[in-house]
Amino acid sequence: MVSLVPRSVQLLEFHDEGEGIRHFSFALQSLRSGDQAVMPGQFFMLTVPGAGEAPFSYVRPPDWQGRFSALIRREGTVSAALFAQEPGSRLGYRGAFGTGWPELSGARRVLVVAGGSGLAALAGLIEALLRAGHQAALTLVYGARSPGHQVLSRERARWREALELIETLERREDGRVGCNPLEPLRSRLASQVPDAVLCCGPEPLMRSVAELCLAHGVPPTGIWLSIGRRLDCGMGHCGRCHVGRGSVCQEGPVYRYDRYLDRIAEEQDARRPC
Repeated sequence: MVSLVPRSVQLLEFHDEGEGIRHFSFALQSLRSGDQAVMPGQFFMLTVPGAGEAPFSYVRPPDWQGRFSALIRREGTVSAALFAQEPGSRLGYRGAFGTGWPELSGARRVLVVAGGSGLAALAGLIEALLRAGHQAALTLVYGARSPGHQVLSRERARWREALELIETLERREDGRVGCNPLEPLRSRLASQVPDAVLCCGPEPLMRSVAELCLAHGVPPTGIWLSIGRRLDCGMGHCGRCHVGRGSVCQEGPVYRYDRYLDRIAEEQDARRPC
């Protein structure tokens, strides 16, 4: 069971990624047996003294030295306080929480779709698939609003050499209108139906991706989404992240699409007048 008491973690370094986003590296000050068992897709709670606590996805899960990283957007009290910290600062850590991406050893063709900073939650999965030898069968479709909204530039530069990477921009650097990820995704699905689809980004985009995949013959049991709704305590106690009868922080954030639809149906039923 994960403790409510934060553990000590040190801020090692950071670099800017897009507009108002930084890639932070941390190191746990004491290791525990389960630290290296963190699954890509899970999340952790980070405490900045005097500011509070907030949830973030792992870009890299903890390694044997307890080092891990996260992509963090400056958009609230905790993240603003974190952006003011210097390397060497001591912070608090709780985790890991939630469910990660599925084990895909039997999948021959894997399609990963990310929108904006949603790529962060998929980065660990991509690295794991590359280590497992999925280079020839792994496709990443990554969309962002503009060049300033693209993230993980160093990782994407490396991935271009190891997998099929399709990138889209809604507005190009020269100001011209581009496209969203759904346009190249249609062509990709028409030529090859994947065994597994994994997606993270704005929820409307993910639902559109899932419906497009269903229309091209991918079963709902072969589609997974990462849902980052209102995560707060990580323990299922606060009730803020409920979807239907479930808590995202407990049974998510990764949902198989058929189970996600069941929770959405429960949520809609609860809103209907008696």
